[in-house]
Amino acid sequence: MKKSLLILATLLSLQTFSQSYDLSDFKGKEMHNSIRLNYILVNQPTEQVSYGLDPTMGFVGLNYNIPLNDWLYTGVGFHTAITGDQGGLFTLGVNLGVNKQIYKNLYFDANVHFGGGGGYRSLVNGGGIIYPNVGLQYKSKGYSFGVQYGYVNFFTGIQKDDNVSFFIEIPTSVRTTSYANAQKTFAVNDVSKDEFWKEPAVKSVQQVTFDYFFPIGDSRTDASTTPKYKPINHTLSVLGFEYQRYLTDNTFIYAHVDAMYSGLTAGFMNLFFGVGKNVIETKHVNFFGKFGVGAAGGRIYPEGGLTIYPSIGADLKLTEKFGLSAHGGYHRSIGGTFEAYTAGFSLKYYGLSGGISHPFTGEKSTKIKTQGIQISVQNQTYFDVAKFGIPASDLQLIALKVNYDLNHRLYLAGEASFAYEGESGGYAHGIFGLGVKSNKFVNDKFSLFAELAAGVAGGGRVDSGEGVLIRPTAGINYHVSDDFSFNISGGQMWSPFGDVNSANINIGLSYGISILNSKK
Repeated sequence: MKKSLLILATLLSLQTFSQSYDLSDFKGKEMHNSIRLNYILVNQPTEQVSYGLDPTMGFVGLNYNIPLNDWLYTGVGFHTAITGDQGGLFTLGVNLGVNKQIYKNLYFDANVHFGGGGGYRSLVNGGGIIYPNVGLQYKSKGYSFGVQYGYVNFFTGIQKDDNVSFFIEIPTSVRTTSYANAQKTFAVNDVSKDEFWKEPAVKSVQQVTFDYFFPIGDSRTDASTTPKYKPINHTLSVLGFEYQRYLTDNTFIYAHVDAMYSGLTAGFMNLFFGVGKNVIETKHVNFFGKFGVGAAGGRIYPEGGLTIYPSIGADLKLTEKFGLSAHGGYHRSIGGTFEAYTAGFSLKYYGLSGGISHPFTGEKSTKIKTQGIQISVQNQTYFDVAKFGIPASDLQLIALKVNYDLNHRLYLAGEASFAYEGESGGYAHGIFGLGVKSNKFVNDKFSLFAELAAGVAGGGRVDSGEGVLIRPTAGINYHVSDDFSFNISGGQMWSPFGDVNSANINIGLSYGISILNSKK
C-alpha cells in the first residue's frame, strides 16, 4: 500500500512539475481580428403560411473574424431577431470572406456565412442557413463601416429573402504564442529585451451564472401549451455564461448568454451585450451595477426579441483568481409581454492575460503561466433523436467548442451547437464539461481524449423535457502541427427528463493557442 501511494505521489508531482522559462523563450504573435455588427431586414413569407406573421423581421449579427492573410478571412457568426414577431430566432455559423483594397480607404468585401438555427420551425424546417453577401467597406484607423447586398436563405425551409444590410467593424487584438508552449511558467525580470510581452495585460472576468426568473405582468407561453398563451406565474430556472472585459479599473463591457432548463418546455434563450461599473470596491467585496441590451425568446408569446436587462449585485473574492457573486435584476421585452424580476448567483474567474503588467495600475507581475486554449468547429450527427408531435429523425448540428486546459491532462470544455438539418430548426444546446487527454503517440501525430459534459438543450420539438442534457464522448485527435488538429469522437446524448437517448458522432477541426496569464 505504501509503495502504491509513493508511486501515485511521484506521478502527481511529475504531472504538476513546471520548468521556469524566460520571456525571450516565447515567440509571440499578435492576431489583428475584428468584431463585425450587422443589421439586416428580412421580408417574411406571409403568403405561404396559414397563421399571422409580421411582414418584416429585423435580424442582427455578431461576427468575430480572423484574417488568414492580407485578403482572406474566416470567423464565426451569431445572428438573432430583434423586431417582427420571431423573438427566440438564433443562429450560429462560420464565415469565409474576401477583403481587398479598391482605392485608399475604400475596400471590396464579400463573404459567405453557413450555419444552423431558427425560430418558427415551419419557416426554417431543418434550420440550415446560408448567407452570401457582397459590398463596400470604408476603413479608418482600424474601425470601419459598410453596406452589403445579400441573400438570407434558410435553405431547408421557406424563409429566404434578398436584402441590403449595414455593418460596423471594431478592431481587436490578441497576443498569443504557440499551443506547444502551453502550461509553462516563468519569472518576470527586468533584464529581458523582449518588447512584445511588455504590453499591458487585459483584465477580464469569466463566470458561469445560475439565475431564477420570477415572471410578472402579462407574461405568457407560446402556442405549445394547453391552453395556448397560458399565463406564466411560476419560477423559471436559467443557466448562462458571461465574459467581461475591463475598459478602466472599474468599468467593463460584457457579453452574456442564457438558456432555460426548468419551468417551460425547452427552447428559451437570450443573448445580451452591455456595460457595467463597480461602484464600491474593497479587497474582498465589490458592489456593481450593469445594463444590458439584447435579444430573448422561445416558448413565450411571440414578440420581436429586443430585450433590456438592468441588474445590481455584489462579489465576494475568495482568492486572487476565484470568487462568488449574487445579483438581482429586471428582464423586460421591449414591445412584447414577457417581463420578470431575476435573482441568482455566479462562479467567477478573474484573469490578467496577454501581458506582464496590470493595465490600469502598471504593477508588474512576478510570475507568468502560459494558458492553453483550443477552439474547434465541429459537425455533429445525432441518430434517431426523439421528438414530440413529429417522428424521430437524425440531426445534423454545427458546433463551436472551446477547451480550457487545467494542466497537460485535464481541461474544461464549453460548447454551443445549433441544428441545420433534420426537421428540427431552432434546436440548440449549450454544455460544459471536464475532459482528459493522453500524450501524443505514433510520431506525435495522434492523441486520445474523453469528456463528460452536461448543460441545457431545447427547441425544434426535440423531446429534451425542460432541457437538461448529459453527454459523454470519447475520441481521437490527428495533429497536423503544434496548433492545428483534426478530431473525431463518438458518444451518447441523454435527457434525463425527456425521451432523448441518442448516439452521436462528431468531426471537427481545432486550432490551439497559448495566452499569458499574469500572477502577482
